[in-house]
Amino acid sequence: MNSVSPVKGRGAQKNTNNKFSAYSYETRDDFLEFCRVEGEIADRNKTQYIPIFPKSIVNKVTSPDVGMSYSMNMYQGCEHGCIYCYARNAHEFWGYSAGLDFERKILVKHDAPKLLEAKLKSKKWKACTIVMSGNTDCYQPAEREFELTRKCLEVFLKYRHPVGIITKNALILRDLDLLKELNAHGLIGVNISVTSLSEETRRILEPRTTTIKKRLEAIKVLSEAGIPVNAMLAPIIPGINSHEILNLAKAVSEHGAVSMAFTVVRLNGAIGEIFTDWIRKTLPDKAEKVLHQIQDCHGGSLNDSRYGVRSRGEGIIATQIHDMVSLAKRKYFKGRNFPKLNISLHESYKDGQLKLF
Repeated sequence: MNSVSPVKGRGAQKNTNNKFSAYSYETRDDFLEFCRVEGEIADRNKTQYIPIFPKSIVNKVTSPDVGMSYSMNMYQGCEHGCIYCYARNAHEFWGYSAGLDFERKILVKHDAPKLLEAKLKSKKWKACTIVMSGNTDCYQPAEREFELTRKCLEVFLKYRHPVGIITKNALILRDLDLLKELNAHGLIGVNISVTSLSEETRRILEPRTTTIKKRLEAIKVLSEAGIPVNAMLAPIIPGINSHEILNLAKAVSEHGAVSMAFTVVRLNGAIGEIFTDWIRKTLPDKAEKVLHQIQDCHGGSLNDSRYGVRSRGEGIIATQIHDMVSLAKRKYFKGRNFPKLNISLHESYKDGQLKLF
């Protein structure tokens, strides 16, 4: 790999410096030349799974505009490699880069099911929907090997506790048996992200994700099983997928989604640098236009930290997006609603079985 060759199968094209680290590193040209002469590979681009052992797994969400109260993450980092992912910055807390490290160094919480069970059994805990995952995708490629999401779903079912899922991976259908059982008690709601109907756009934005066709099929299968699905048309990126809002809404509606939601992209922290580097290499002809339009949505900046505004944007371009979303909801989701999940059963199942007295 050299400074201009794309990193195949990845979103980020480099490692950005970690703001919490006193050290920085770079791939020097003399090192690359040494590797060339010696016939060695400078960067093998392999994914590593690194076990970590936190003391807790359920996190209280304090941000007022996120739309969830509690979340849990079985994995930190995500091999999907979505270039815009807001979770990239969290990798810096673990001592890694928000760039390629986020996609190649996946932290695995093997004790997640045990920690979740301890939380749900606690006398102090009151049932409230816990979302998997608030940070990285719970059905990312690592899940196929470790099955931590499935094991956590078994815990939620055992204790009759409501759970939400956010994913863009059709691997969720592997757990259809558990999802059906949870749904029989009103304990499950699924959010599936569909960012574009174009496979070309999907491949460059989200290089290791499920195809759009398989995501739509997942919405259909879940919906036909009676499981409520909210389609996340997120993020909307001006100049890349902003023209697809109506077609996206129509497609997810026809496949059975009961509601839709959206966000306007914002590039907080290191993501601004990562995205800018990526788009100038991947879409050089439209790079500056897209970057300027994103800035127009956030007061002249790629980032926006203002609660209530940061995910919606403001200004002419953001208003156009809002208007298209409103039209899409009226046209394709009139009379449909995403149900509230059942929090009434858990207290009777605190011990993992029904209390009769």
